[in-house]
Amino acid sequence: MPSLDDLKKRISSVKSTQKITKAMKMVAAAKLRRAQENAEKGRPFSEKMNNIILNLSNSVTDKENASKFLVGTGQDNVHLCVVITADRGLCGGFNSNICRLAKNYFEKILKEGKTLKIFTVGSKGHDQLKRTYNSYIIEKVDFKGFKKITYKEAEDVGNKIIKLFRDLKFDVCKIFYNQFKNVMTQIPQNQQIIPIENNNNEKDKSVDNFYEFEPEENEILDNLLPRNISTQIFKAFLENAASEQGSRMTAMDSATRNAGDIVDKLTITYNRSRQAVITKELIEIISGAESL
Repeated sequence: MPSLDDLKKRISSVKSTQKITKAMKMVAAAKLRRAQENAEKGRPFSEKMNNIILNLSNSVTDKENASKFLVGTGQDNVHLCVVITADRGLCGGFNSNICRLAKNYFEKILKEGKTLKIFTVGSKGHDQLKRTYNSYIIEKVDFKGFKKITYKEAEDVGNKIIKLFRDLKFDVCKIFYNQFKNVMTQIPQNQQIIPIENNNNEKDKSVDNFYEFEPEENEILDNLLPRNISTQIFKAFLENAASEQGSRMTAMDSATRNAGDIVDKLTITYNRSRQAVITKELIEIISGAESL
């Protein structure tokens, strides 16, 4: 059984940890508000960009000479998976949920006999995936030294993906990230960005407009499609930023409450041990007095 001094040190240590987790929860809550606003503001722009491209794709008459970013290479053999995670931990299952969804997709691709290539964005995702899929990782990027990820960083990642596609390194590209729903819920997403995928099951009026091209349709798409890739990646960054803070806030709140429970249990154990020591000393004093 631990001594009273050991219990006092343990209680003090847990209380110090509780102060840290409580402070981290407050910091995450402060950052969450702005991150959530940015994610919500970014959604309409990225969705509208996708709708515009789908409208343009429906108007393209010459599919064979259309941009490869739009129609693909005509093959489905090599898949590039861009796994976007955080550079910091202590955020619950945020990073693990993204990697779990990505791993399920990896296994599916490998079982079908297709070629898998992985592009990791964020050190935590790379650390988890390299244990099993290190031979498939062709590129890794992290933003540890950045206080805030901007569109420029998304454009840099997008340019690397575009270069790989133009060098015929892959046929299909998907990005994996967490979509922010609320503080308690973040939904892992699997989005195809090359070639662009139409997920509308029903006829949508917003994807049924007629366009007159000026200049030529291919020239417009050649400029718009690469920009859309960076836009979708930036949207994933914004969603991840909000999801990370929400997940960290929830995790630190749970850690703070768990630390409080541990302190209560240790305090009870300390009081019982202290009472036992006092009782033992009283018995020894009484026994000594009676023997005299």
